[in-house]
Amino acid sequence: MAKSTMFFLLFLSFSVLLHNVTASDDIRCLQGLKDSFKDPNGNLNSWNFSNYFMGFICKFIGVGCWNNLENRVLSLSLPNMNLSGQFPDAFKYCSSLTTLDLSGNRFSGPIPSEICSWTPFLVILDLSNNSFSGSIPAELGNCTYLNKLMLNNNKLSGNIPPEISRLTRLKVLSVANNNLSGNIPPFSGLSDFEYGGNRHLCGGPLAKCG
Repeated sequence: MAKSTMFFLLFLSFSVLLHNVTASDDIRCLQGLKDSFKDPNGNLNSWNFSNYFMGFICKFIGVGCWNNLENRVLSLSLPNMNLSGQFPDAFKYCSSLTTLDLSGNRFSGPIPSEICSWTPFLVILDLSNNSFSGSIPAELGNCTYLNKLMLNNNKLSGNIPPEISRLTRLKVLSVANNNLSGNIPPFSGLSDFEYGGNRHLCGGPLAKCG
């Protein structure tokens, strides 16, 4: 009986420790994002990290948590806030994210190839209406839970990675109004696919390549 009680207490202590480490990571994530983003309108002024209490980050603008009693971020929705900067690696501490919406801002630079290893449970990723440039990372094909991917109205170039076409849960995809070129890979299961405004795309629903 004593051994089983001791085992239970050790397990409970480990669970609490693991929970606190995870929560600390989410706080570190948001701190890193606030430090990285340029926020001329002060939209993130409510992100105050000086008064620590359970669930305090869940009251931040744009932040959704698993529940309001723990500091674990489920969604981050910051559309149309005039934010700018590049995609920060602080996202690697928001590993529980399922929704990320940075649409309608002024973010620039590349979309990091590590995004799916940082946030492996993403269901919705909306980076539309920014100034992201460079190629679409083939590693987005590792976001196996992805249901909606919005990359339209950026400055992305190169091809549409065939790895994305293998995402079996993907239903909505927009890559419209970029500088993409090359063959459109075969997609199955999409209910909404926007690709217009890319003059050098071919294949798929467009004319044959070459």
